[in-house]
Amino acid sequence: MSQANVTIPTKQRRLTRLDVIQLLLKGRAFIALIVLIIVFALLNPNFLTSANVVIMAKHAAINALLGIGMTFVILTGGIDLSVGSIVGLTAMIAGGLINEGIILPMFGVIVYFHVWAIILITLLLGTLIGAVSGLVITRFKVAPFIATLGMLYAARGLALLRSNGNTFPNLVGRPELGNTGFPILGAGEFLSVNYSIWIMILFALVAAFVAAKTPFGRQVFAIGGNERAAELSGVRVNRIKTIVYMISGFCSAMVGLIIASQLVAAHPATGTFFELNAIAAVVLGGTSLSGGRGSIGGTIIGAFVIGVLGDGLIGLGVSSFWQQVIKGAVIILAVIIDQAQVRLQERVVLQQQYELV
Repeated sequence: MSQANVTIPTKQRRLTRLDVIQLLLKGRAFIALIVLIIVFALLNPNFLTSANVVIMAKHAAINALLGIGMTFVILTGGIDLSVGSIVGLTAMIAGGLINEGIILPMFGVIVYFHVWAIILITLLLGTLIGAVSGLVITRFKVAPFIATLGMLYAARGLALLRSNGNTFPNLVGRPELGNTGFPILGAGEFLSVNYSIWIMILFALVAAFVAAKTPFGRQVFAIGGNERAAELSGVRVNRIKTIVYMISGFCSAMVGLIIASQLVAAHPATGTFFELNAIAAVVLGGTSLSGGRGSIGGTIIGAFVIGVLGDGLIGLGVSSFWQQVIKGAVIILAVIIDQAQVRLQERVVLQQQYELV
């Protein structure tokens, strides 16, 4: 006795207006980037010249590196307001190590480090500062906003104390001390592409892999989605939270090194307001401020939006005062859109449940 193959028709869900709106909201950073490029290209004939594109890419790389660390923090439902101050402090530490070294009065000597050792020390310092913020938040149950706000002031104060508010100039080192080569980090190129852009690409690829393909990344998303449920599932919440702040500190230190190298100087005010650009890039890229939703790729696009916006306004001769106003409005708009996306997703889920009944 043969059996006939019976195909059971399944109910296919048609694309609705809510789906279209949700799709547009998810791609808002990319859409905004394209619109900005078109508008500024029409208003400024020099906007898309090769020299200007390189400058914009370098600026976007700075925002992207800070945004990568900030993304991990915000995915857990936290915030890191100290990234700009860490940039300034680590730049000053690197500058001091190059120009002054470390004085050991008990031995009557001054120790100068090779550039690679200076880079390593600076990155470790940034990571350590992030660890302190993470421990304050997890061990003492201090709200991330308050803990990192305190670190913002502390790090900026230490940067000023390092040189009594003065600049470390001419960070080229001296051949007899073996500490030359620092400017290459900011000015060097590989395949005609600046090192800072290659560093951004490397960090982005590693971060995207960690966030999407590793247990650590899944735990980060789980904590942001529902911290209590993640803890009951065996996730070591405090440990993961501390690590994400360490990642943020590491990325901030990298930015401090790059900027000091590009300027061949270190100033304690370096990095002022950088935290705003980082947060704006993350939110524009689709990462929810409540945690549990977002991507590294979205943050990179958001960083380019902020970079293109800033450089485009400069090219049009817009005053720095209005630039701050516009960037502030962009951040507020990004948060409003993020909340609208959350509410829209809830409506889509309810609609799907209704259609399945």
